[in-house]
Amino acid sequence: MEYPGNLFVVAAPSGAGKSSLVKSLLELDSHLVVSISHTTRQPRGQERDGREYHFIDEAAFRAMAAAGEFFEWAEVHGNLYGTSRKEVQSRVASGQDVVLEIDWQGALQIKQLFPNAVLIFILPPSYEELAQRLNRRGEDKPEVISQRLVNARLEVAQAKHFDFVIINALFETAVFDLKTVVHSQRLKYLAQLRSKPAVFKALDLS
Repeated sequence: MEYPGNLFVVAAPSGAGKSSLVKSLLELDSHLVVSISHTTRQPRGQERDGREYHFIDEAAFRAMAAAGEFFEWAEVHGNLYGTSRKEVQSRVASGQDVVLEIDWQGALQIKQLFPNAVLIFILPPSYEELAQRLNRRGEDKPEVISQRLVNARLEVAQAKHFDFVIINALFETAVFDLKTVVHSQRLKYLAQLRSKPAVFKALDLS
């Protein structure tokens, strides 16, 4: 599917800083919009329905999945997450650049549907640092943190399937790297052709 807008997909193990990085990126880049995923997990901290996620129960989620309303969906840490087909398509079709925060399974599914999607994986500098971040976050019980660390090894192994890898050792540097990836993608020949077809037509380019 050829759309004028770009689609950026960001994945990471829990605690690597994905959400904080995307939030900072959105503050720096007014041309980016975030696609809000649906999930069956409970809100954390100050999260609100319709802002970080659409929080729904499992029955409603599975009904949406059965109706084909998700581009992709997966079970992550015992909860269900899905990306709305209608929301993503309408945004990129209108020329908006969209960023998705999803797990690696969903990211690879999206790549099959949107070959032009740019996959970005966020890595922690080490497993030790990842464990410290999860503990400092104070949102999960010890047994949940232990499971997240076990899952992290499987998740990190998927980074080789992504287009870009950003190591979040120093937050400011990682934000700069993420912004650089987004800007570089917009300047690629095919991305410019999709977003500014009139210019290319006027110059007899295709």
